[in-house]
Amino acid sequence: MNILEFSLLVWFGSFVAGFLGALTGLGGGVVIVPFLTLVFGIDIRYAIGASLVSVIATSSGAASAYVKEGYTNVRLGMFLEVATTFGAIVGAIVAAKISTRSLAVVFGIVLLYSAYLSRQNPPEHLNNLPPNSLAIRLKLNGTYPTPTGEQSYNVRGVPFGFGLMFVAGILSGLLGIGSGALKVLAMDKIMHIPFKVSTTTSNFMIGVTAAASAGIYLNRGYIDPGLAMPVMLGVLFGALLGARVLVRANVNILRNIFSIVILVLAVEMIYKGLTGRL
Repeated sequence: MNILEFSLLVWFGSFVAGFLGALTGLGGGVVIVPFLTLVFGIDIRYAIGASLVSVIATSSGAASAYVKEGYTNVRLGMFLEVATTFGAIVGAIVAAKISTRSLAVVFGIVLLYSAYLSRQNPPEHLNNLPPNSLAIRLKLNGTYPTPTGEQSYNVRGVPFGFGLMFVAGILSGLLGIGSGALKVLAMDKIMHIPFKVSTTTSNFMIGVTAAASAGIYLNRGYIDPGLAMPVMLGVLFGALLGARVLVRANVNILRNIFSIVILVLAVEMIYKGLTGRL
């Protein structure tokens, strides 16, 4: 296989990962790292470096649209980015210290959880909870557009949510994923923010989180432009197409396919990590 064929195959695989990731809301990172590691035999740290670059690109493209539409809580996102950024730096430092076998097993466990989440379809709910004093002091409460007009909401559980964002940042830096699933879970279940606001604010944050750890991977030489470029372009175009198809596709079927793919990758990553075949 020459370089052109390799780049085209990587681009196509990344395109599919970005497409399915956009349809399920999990992002392409959860697929692209095991795809590069298991199919092409690429060192997992280089795969993580390429994935981080693609996360930055896709987040930057989608986040601006959501901010313009008024769904993203920018002030809350910037506040929580303090936690995710520090966590991402810690995760990137830890990733360089532990073995690729351990990284593969941890990644496999996160994939299992992602497979479970991809089958969930959380309902939108209204937030009628009383305001939180810390959220008021930090001016984190906000509004978002609905068919009946602007709907206000109150942010709860700020300290616990901030702590979970630190954990999400560690996973992002450690595994090269956006950790959007954990961020959305923290904002939706702990901070009681409307689901649409949670997903769009998470999308706004993951690019900054990935950029923090990408700097460390770049400094250590784990970001190869020849690998990162086709991955970034593939995931970016796949995510753009997925966002357009999302409005009319039978998402339940795609969710089932995606969860099966992730489940297979998870088992493969854990098996090869435990047996030392990576």
